[in-house]
Amino acid sequence: MAALDLRPLSLGELLDRTFFLYRQNFLLFVGITAIPYIVVFIPVLIGAFLYGLTGHTRPPSSAFPTAALIGVGVILIIFVVVGFFVAILYSAGAAVLAVSEIYSGRQATIRGSFRLVRGKAGTVFGVMFLSGLIVGAGLIALIIPGLYLACRIPVAIPAAMIEDLGPSDSIRRSFNLTQDFAGRSALIYMLAAAMSYGIGFMFQMPFIVLTMLSPKGSQMVLLWTALAQVGNVVGSILVAPVHTIGFALFYYDLRVRKEAFDLQMMMQAIGADPMPPPITGGTPSMFGRDAS
Repeated sequence: MAALDLRPLSLGELLDRTFFLYRQNFLLFVGITAIPYIVVFIPVLIGAFLYGLTGHTRPPSSAFPTAALIGVGVILIIFVVVGFFVAILYSAGAAVLAVSEIYSGRQATIRGSFRLVRGKAGTVFGVMFLSGLIVGAGLIALIIPGLYLACRIPVAIPAAMIEDLGPSDSIRRSFNLTQDFAGRSALIYMLAAAMSYGIGFMFQMPFIVLTMLSPKGSQMVLLWTALAQVGNVVGSILVAPVHTIGFALFYYDLRVRKEAFDLQMMMQAIGADPMPPPITGGTPSMFGRDAS
């Protein structure tokens, strides 16, 4: 597989390359993204089915759940939450490293991408935890600061995975790289959100309508509700790679603009010592310069 060219990209080129990589590696990114959702969805679907089945077979005097049923439900919830969180850590790192492998001209696989994340899940957790604290604190402060901070830290995970940085260093790295380019972050967020709502609506709405039209208490209500959740999961799996690929490419674009990363890679390819990256540089975003 040929390596992709490293050069400064316009916003349109960045989005076009995002969808190009997604189309060319559809099964790869969907496979990486699907694992956390499957970890959550299968137990939830089984639980909903069993609850619906027992709800129709128990006599009215047993309408309230037994202690054993409550205990099983609590254990299932804990298992689902922990499983989802661990899976999402590995999935986020694997998707970024898959983009890195493709950019380097190597063949990326689902298994290989997850293998590269081995030992780095703690770092991803640290980045996500610190990011949540930063954005949460900003949202408390009249919402707007939180939205701005969210636009300054989206390349922290790519920095952690590709440069092998710790959580705090990755956050600082993201703030440095996205200076003057928070507007692009906002547009990538908005594109992913719009796609998520649109595709989610498309997959869920038919089953929601069927649920509303079905008689209350019938088995069909349970079926349509379960299929609506299936549609929601499918839509989420299809949209999530756009967000991940977009910000991984954004990370490379920022390094090319601010650190002449393309020249460093070219000099390494010919066996020369790469020149040190410049400290400043880049083109201001269409939303104006960010505060230093």
